[in-house]
Amino acid sequence: MALPLSILDLAHIGEGETARDSFTHSVALAQRAEELGYERIWYAEHHNMDSIASSATSVLIAHVAAHTRTIRLGAGGVMLPNHSPLTIAEQFGTLETLHPGRIDLGLGRAPGSDQQTMRALRRSPAAADTFPEDVLELQGYLTGETRIPGVNATPGKGTDVPLYILGSSLFGAQLAAALGLPYAFASHFAPTALEEAVALYRREFRPSAQLERPYVMAALNVIAADTAEEAQEQFLAAKRFRVSRFLGRGRTFTPEEADLILESPAGQQILQMTKYSAVGDPGEVKEYVDRFAEHAQADELIVVFSAPDRKVWLRSAELLARAYGL
Repeated sequence: MALPLSILDLAHIGEGETARDSFTHSVALAQRAEELGYERIWYAEHHNMDSIASSATSVLIAHVAAHTRTIRLGAGGVMLPNHSPLTIAEQFGTLETLHPGRIDLGLGRAPGSDQQTMRALRRSPAAADTFPEDVLELQGYLTGETRIPGVNATPGKGTDVPLYILGSSLFGAQLAAALGLPYAFASHFAPTALEEAVALYRREFRPSAQLERPYVMAALNVIAADTAEEAQEQFLAAKRFRVSRFLGRGRTFTPEEADLILESPAGQQILQMTKYSAVGDPGEVKEYVDRFAEHAQADELIVVFSAPDRKVWLRSAELLARAYGL
């Protein structure tokens, strides 16, 4: 039986677009994904990045939820050390109260930013050290079993918003297993530890009130087009965009410059980030997705549509859904 398919929408701001344009496209994708049968859409917290508009993650979720009816929406994820657990419980308790049964809360411990931005967020470099305790405190607010006597989240208390642990290393796998929570691996950009992390999570999982057995979500990039040639052109454009984003330091590169950089050691690191990418016509993409699901031992797949061209971006969602049989 085919696994559930979900989407990680990076809310990217394309060339010549504004953040408002990005939000308009996110709503359009969510509405189409709802029609096509995707399970959920998540948005990630990033800061001080000109190309990503999902910094105020809960606000974006509220906006998309108001323009859809049934698809699940959530954070993939909130970087919890940037916030107090009570604040996040109130935000996502509010979302769940407004849109019952549709809200997820994925949690990460990375800053989602650079060192300067961490300071601007008033985040201590040691904030990640208390991540496990912060997850438990947040969980207590949402279940109504607060760990801080006399302090409750309103809204939030008793909403039981489901929690997910996000990760790209063994730490997240161990924590998700110990707490009995679903585990989402960021293999769309950090593929190295996928197999080891999933094996560890499944081996050490302890059942909890939220989850009886292990549940793995694995992420991959997808560019599907009517022809393999068009998909490969978009894949090359996506890799060139990553060169500017990660190595540009405020400047952009010509296609020729980007291609030369991709051949360098720094460029090879960027290419490694795209290791798990399904690129091609619908048949090729479906075949790759099936192989990846087995390789990752996944219970659910979450895809990033990485084509820079907005038409191909949305078309990828349609072609994958039809090829996959949603």
